[in-house]
Amino acid sequence: MSGEYGDYLALPEILSAQRPRSEEHDELLFIVIHQATELWMKLVIHELSFAQRELHAHDLGPALKALARVARTQHVLIESWSVLSTLTPSDYLEFRHLLGTASGFQSVQYRSIEFILGRRDERYLKTHNDTHRAELEALLDRPSLYDETLLLLAAHGFAIDSSVIERPWRRQHESHQSVLDAWLEIYRNSQQHWALYELAEKLVDLEHAFSHWRFEHYKTVHRIIGNKRGTGGTSGLGYLKQALDFTFFPELWEVRTLL
Repeated sequence: MSGEYGDYLALPEILSAQRPRSEEHDELLFIVIHQATELWMKLVIHELSFAQRELHAHDLGPALKALARVARTQHVLIESWSVLSTLTPSDYLEFRHLLGTASGFQSVQYRSIEFILGRRDERYLKTHNDTHRAELEALLDRPSLYDETLLLLAAHGFAIDSSVIERPWRRQHESHQSVLDAWLEIYRNSQQHWALYELAEKLVDLEHAFSHWRFEHYKTVHRIIGNKRGTGGTSGLGYLKQALDFTFFPELWEVRTLL
């Protein structure tokens, strides 16, 4: 393909990047879905990183816009599982053995999104090569999106405990009463704290969609391979089910019970 449109979008490179390892009809579907997912995740990382910078600068307007875009993008990612679910177990078995040890578990971008949102689990670093490991370690060494949010709450005068906002950023944030108290104040007086209230709801939207995406991933894998081990050596469904239980922004879910 030639011309300005194709050149601008690098379509010759993109459309030649699908390299099936078999003659099976359904392998192209599998490749395209995962490549498209990686492209959308690139946009998610771009927007989340921008939101982090804007929160750090105490500029909520652009941050809220970026988070809204991420939530919309997540719905596209969620819907992609319904397309992949048209791949039957028999279809997949025709080429699964050709994947070798390749697995979505090895996606650097997925892990980056988790680290940016606030999951601090260094065990996953060993999955990646030195270059990617260095990129992921850099994410662990700076505040997550939620950390930037809590620093912003402190800057607005909320009494966030020092153990929360002065901890080493590699240490996983755990629910803390001082944070819960701050969100309670914001939700109970939303008109007075409208921008922070809106930020809270944008974060809930984001995590809600992320949980939905993980659930659809879990159900699609269950539908296609059952309880087989994952190609990357994970426990397959067991690993995916465990991921469903993790919460990035714990106090934002706890506050609902107390209102």
